[in-house]
Amino acid sequence: MSKPTALQSNDSSAPLASASGDIASAAAAVTASQTSLARSGGGDVEAGQGVVHHPEPTFMSSLMVTIKKSWLNVLLIFIILGVISDLLEWGPIPTFILNFLAIVPLASLLGFATEEIALRTNETIGGLLNATFGNAVEIIMAIIALSKGLVTVVQSTLLGSILSNLLLVTGFCFLCGGYNRFEQTFNRTAANTSTSLLGISVMSLLVPAAFVASFPSLNEEVETKLLVLSHGTAIILLIVYMLFIFFQLKTHAGLYTGEPSDEEEVPVLTLWFSIGLLLVSTILVAMCSEFLVGSIEGLTKEAGLSETFVALILLPIVGNAAEHVTAVTVAMRNKMELALGVAIGSSMQIALFVTPLLVVVGWIINQPMTLYFELFDTAVLFIAVLVVNYLIADGRSNWLEGVMLLATYLILAIAFFIHP
Repeated sequence: MSKPTALQSNDSSAPLASASGDIASAAAAVTASQTSLARSGGGDVEAGQGVVHHPEPTFMSSLMVTIKKSWLNVLLIFIILGVISDLLEWGPIPTFILNFLAIVPLASLLGFATEEIALRTNETIGGLLNATFGNAVEIIMAIIALSKGLVTVVQSTLLGSILSNLLLVTGFCFLCGGYNRFEQTFNRTAANTSTSLLGISVMSLLVPAAFVASFPSLNEEVETKLLVLSHGTAIILLIVYMLFIFFQLKTHAGLYTGEPSDEEEVPVLTLWFSIGLLLVSTILVAMCSEFLVGSIEGLTKEAGLSETFVALILLPIVGNAAEHVTAVTVAMRNKMELALGVAIGSSMQIALFVTPLLVVVGWIINQPMTLYFELFDTAVLFIAVLVVNYLIADGRSNWLEGVMLLATYLILAIAFFIHP
């Protein structure tokens, strides 16, 4: 499945963020290699013509492919355990852990269903589907947290998802892909486009911070003006993101076209099975997210962890786990454009699409979600984007650059752990 990230991926694609990006589409990509045989094989070759006829999938074949698609499916048992934990009041820590584990395979299934539906459409519609559902897990979890008034948690998780993709995942890609190679190369034009868009996103956070700092205190009048500034900025960012999709799919599609594949991708699920899988996965993600978000307050009290650390470091893993594996796996195969498409592209999607979208959602449901992040958070994001931009500017990477990114992430993790 191709998700509209800054680097094209034919396979790819915090309580929330973690999404080009997007989490569910990357989750489908983590097991694309396991379904490629089913998509490209199993057909009969017509004698003398070389035409491969692929049998139409049935309900039973669709079910079996879905079950066998990924080892992550064994974690589906945690859906039941997570529900039981909440109903029987086992406590916030077991409830958090069980629902945390349950969302990981659901993200994979949601992405797989989106990929299958996209295969039955043209490139434009497929790209829009990926843009819509690629970050479905993060968006669902964010909306649930936002509806509970947990604005700080939403903001911290969005920031955490951007940082984990930008530093942790990219760092592991450089390290694991380059440990046995002198260097790896990638399309620096497409990569720089993503980091430039990330720069615009950072600017959209710096302006509200500077705006608030220009007043002696944050009173009701300033908060009202801040909301107006955030709403207007969010709309502009969403327009920029839609224009980027048009840039990627139409006017400059050549920059994002991956290497041609000898295998023809065909759907392995029926259309109605794919739609049903998408709906069921979405509903279950929403249910598990409800339990997960509800346990955060108790978790921070019992485990002695700060709410900031949970939201910035732990929660992004929920939406990004499969995505992380995807990026590192393809980097080890020396497919750096695909790897960076998942890592940097997902960061760009969270910053340019999910964050302003949640500001608009908060506007609709009357929650004060703004683009005013704490000064410390904004400074950290600025540093992360600056470091990554320097390292990818030459279109080359090596294992030492991966170590640099991982070291940066660890330093920030320590800072957030002791941050009040």
